[in-house]
Amino acid sequence: SSAASDVYKRQPIDDFDLAIAPLKDLGGQRVWSLMISLFGDLARQEGQIIGGPVLSAIMSAMDVRPEAARVALHRLRKDKWIASEKHGRISHHSLTPEGRAQSQAASGRIYATPDDLPEHWQMVVTDDAETGALEKAGFTTLMPRLYVGGAGLPVPKDAATLPGQAAPDWMKRQLEPASLAESYAQLSDALHHVARDLAGADTLTPLQIATLRCLIVHNWRRLALKHPALPRPLIRDDWAGLVAHQRVAALLAAYPRPDLPEIATA
Repeated sequence: SSAASDVYKRQPIDDFDLAIAPLKDLGGQRVWSLMISLFGDLARQEGQIIGGPVLSAIMSAMDVRPEAARVALHRLRKDKWIASEKHGRISHHSLTPEGRAQSQAASGRIYATPDDLPEHWQMVVTDDAETGALEKAGFTTLMPRLYVGGAGLPVPKDAATLPGQAAPDWMKRQLEPASLAESYAQLSDALHHVARDLAGADTLTPLQIATLRCLIVHNWRRLALKHPALPRPLIRDDWAGLVAHQRVAALLAAYPRPDLPEIATA
């Protein structure tokens, strides 16, 4: 009820867990994938290390059991995503060069704001219905052999191209990834509740901000990386995917990434 939400809004930050609950409740939180989101947000640069106690504290704040965190770490080390070293009794964890390269490759899509979306678009017609290569290049299929994407994307040499004009509403709707519609709506709704109920960044600890950002980035990443980014003129203003993107960008800006030493000393 709105009365209950007003009470939450007035409560102090010891209700951090209550405020972030909608993001935890979205499901699909595989622990190894959560860790990839966490390292990608906090320790993507060479030389950045997350200490064992800090990693444990963040995982615990996301309701991950210690044994589940250990299994996930083991898997990521085996998959060459994460390297671990012992310094005394403390383990230091960092992305491997391969893990860092893959995190960097995805970061443009994850951290771009809606204002960064291409403003101009093109339509491409090919003589081949093979979608894979064009979708990898950033195009979206409108119908067989017909693709749309940002005006700056590279086009196969045998393709015909047309500069994008004003797009009709039916076309925008057809380009939306239908299989993700419900997930985007749920994420948008969860982000709305979090933004409403959460206290300001100045009252959160660095550990809480790291936890919050991990949940936001993770839930956004697992949807956004499933399809290419559409140019802005091809997106309806009220599409749940755009609304979610706007809310992700606003929250990440409002709760800036804490420095790793700050989390460790908090």
